[in-house]
Amino acid sequence: MPAPNSITPKQLMRLIGTPQAPVLVDICLDEDFTADPYLIPGSLRHPAKDIDGIAEKIGDRAAVIICQKGKKLSQGVVSWLRSKGCVAEYLEGGMFGWREMPDAPRVPASAVPWHEGGRSVWVTRHRPKIDRIACPWLIRRFVDPGAQFLFVAPSEVQATAEAFNATPFDIEDTFWSHRQDRCTFDTMLDEFQLRMPALDRLAAVVRAADTNRHDLAPEAAGLLAISVGLSRQYRDDHQNLEAGLHLYDALYRWARDGFDEGHDWPTDRKS
Repeated sequence: MPAPNSITPKQLMRLIGTPQAPVLVDICLDEDFTADPYLIPGSLRHPAKDIDGIAEKIGDRAAVIICQKGKKLSQGVVSWLRSKGCVAEYLEGGMFGWREMPDAPRVPASAVPWHEGGRSVWVTRHRPKIDRIACPWLIRRFVDPGAQFLFVAPSEVQATAEAFNATPFDIEDTFWSHRQDRCTFDTMLDEFQLRMPALDRLAAVVRAADTNRHDLAPEAAGLLAISVGLSRQYRDDHQNLEAGLHLYDALYRWARDGFDEGHDWPTDRKS
């Protein structure tokens, strides 16, 4: 019988990367985190004893509290949060339990360019279409849900990065950019250690559409058409991004669960 107010690593893995993902709060002790400086995708670090601070970060959303072993620390915090009216669960087995799950992704904390405000800030060229929408989606869903994105004129990217301590991406001659025949989305999968079948499948479509090599993935033409359509529909880049997040949410579920599904008419057609 499952423990009350808990969630298993497998159950959590099904939520990560989707709009239904809970707020993930890593409360591992500093010495434990220093010995193993990795994060479950999309999680944020916070001191365990700052209950009010955790409750403020959670707000009215569901949350999962993560400690090293899923014992006294996370269970105590969850009980305290629930007494304050928060919807919170603890991760069974904690980080140890997550690590034992085959192919469980973990993001190296050192790879995330955290801003002094406790979130990452990124800047790129305005009028985003494919890579510059796919990358923010990946970051928001798997790395930093609170990430801030700035879209400016190409000539102003570097100056804006310096002014706001932001990280440029999908810009030539920068770290977070295309490498060889791969696009920036691929670079982020590598650096954040998020290589897994569903994201690799999605990356192939992004790469094919972004580099005009539609032979790599038949879905690329559709992604290009929709991306161009969104960029024409929304004059404001942030509205375009919000609409694009929904697009990539759907593409991720296709890549994870529905990539082998077809469609035909009439429905009883014999092949």
